[in-house]
Amino acid sequence: MSTIGEVLSNVGFGIGWAAVRRMPERAAYGLFDRVADAMLARRGGQVLRLESNLRRVVGPDLSEADLRLLVRAGMRSYFRYWCEAFRLPGWSRARIVESIRVIDDHNLADALATGRGVVVVLPHMGNWDHAGAWATLKHSPVVTVAERLEPEDLYEKFLAFRRGLGMDVIPLTGGDPPFPYLADRLREGALVALLGDRDLGNSGVPVDFFGSRAKFPAGPSALAVDTGAVLLPATLFLREGVNWVRFHAPIEIPVAGERSRRIFRSTQLVADVFAAGIAEHPSDWHMLQRLWVQDLDPVRTATR
Repeated sequence: MSTIGEVLSNVGFGIGWAAVRRMPERAAYGLFDRVADAMLARRGGQVLRLESNLRRVVGPDLSEADLRLLVRAGMRSYFRYWCEAFRLPGWSRARIVESIRVIDDHNLADALATGRGVVVVLPHMGNWDHAGAWATLKHSPVVTVAERLEPEDLYEKFLAFRRGLGMDVIPLTGGDPPFPYLADRLREGALVALLGDRDLGNSGVPVDFFGSRAKFPAGPSALAVDTGAVLLPATLFLREGVNWVRFHAPIEIPVAGERSRRIFRSTQLVADVFAAGIAEHPSDWHMLQRLWVQDLDPVRTATR
């Protein structure tokens, strides 16, 4: 994802958090649409990467003109996420709960009812912040990991808002490794939510994703394998200005075999669910970075 600072620079606000929250809602969304269109017109690195990634999703048959329209919708969806990220702290708890649509909520409720803990694994899709806030208010406080973003003061405001709702947010870097803490919370029956379609470290699991090899983080599946927690994939999308989340059936984690093989198999099953959800709503997949192994830096890939 872009840093918050980059988004603010594009929007033109030095103090975007407060400014965007004060704007009328329609005007704020319109502004972010215009910024998305301006970035699209410049066809910088992130736009070209999104275009390349979406081409892998839709395949070679989609025309170049239609692909450009899809990328435009994707950039607008991406910037709408940021607009709502700034505005979400101003929403009432009732609005957070009532303004999202949920498909197969029973899959989450049933998983929590087992008492084994739940790992909800999500792609960079739709508005996962809204979904996390909803789950915290509707079901159980969400435990999650936050990637450090810049500038630091806005990052701290995001954390303060999430924690104010009851979420337990720990940093990905700059502290103790998050895995042991997350495992302990799962053994207590907690709800852990993690993004699972981009490897930020050097321990990625190879998966087949839209017909090519990619690397997904091992963490979500490893936590489920090690703790016995339910591994529950979810996909998210935007429809007519409304955020949606779908909770899919739990992943059937292999019960026999080496730990690594169980993690690899579970992660591939997650990738398959993500692929189906992204293929259905490609414009809401906010992947503006390199993902597939063929697209990565050869030196970095060899090091891995």
